[in-house]
Amino acid sequence: MNTPTSLSASAAPTFPVLSGRFADTFELPPLPYGVAALKSVISADTMRIHYGKHHKGYVDALNKLIPGTEFAGLTLEQIILASADGSEHEQVFHNAAQAWNHTFYWHSLTPHGGGEAGSALQPFIRTSFGDTAALKRELATAASNEFGSGWVWLVLDEDRLKVVKTDNAGNVLTRGLVPLLVIDVWEHAYYLDVLNRRADYVAGVLDKLLNWDFAAENLNGAIAQRRSGLL
Repeated sequence: MNTPTSLSASAAPTFPVLSGRFADTFELPPLPYGVAALKSVISADTMRIHYGKHHKGYVDALNKLIPGTEFAGLTLEQIILASADGSEHEQVFHNAAQAWNHTFYWHSLTPHGGGEAGSALQPFIRTSFGDTAALKRELATAASNEFGSGWVWLVLDEDRLKVVKTDNAGNVLTRGLVPLLVIDVWEHAYYLDVLNRRADYVAGVLDKLLNWDFAAENLNGAIAQRRSGLL
């Protein structure tokens, strides 16, 4: 796998849910379910605000920032990698990463999710954590210990799974890691529903919404890209 210093924009991994460009403008990707589909944990009101205001706001801001710049015509992953270093392109990075992170987050959730991870993930989970319950405990601990806003990721690092955190708009692609799942721990993801009880929101996501099929799809995609020499 490429290291963070050698991973170029042209070598950025791709993910099936993240579309490229429509003409010269990024579009807000549709949700993979209705706004009320996750109501066992996340209310329709939260979804409308989170998706329709916050996520849309990042996409709209990015579309205003990139015309006429070196980022025009690049994919979202390429923009993230090309703008990650230094403060010169800080606003581009923040909006591109947040647009990407949110799309990945929506697909990391699914109605009637949670439970045990599927068979494709189990060998990696056993090697890296022991079992699904231990992995969930590590995700919950990371989410609880994240100071302020950020993201908690399940990633593939070489041949092992890891739980890592990124602050604010941080994205694990800049570390040369392959994201499999992510949990949003910004306050706007849960405050309308459970106020400051982040642990309750995270527990609900882990128990009822986590999309193991999506994680397996990303894992299998990363393995295929490695075999073809693309990652």
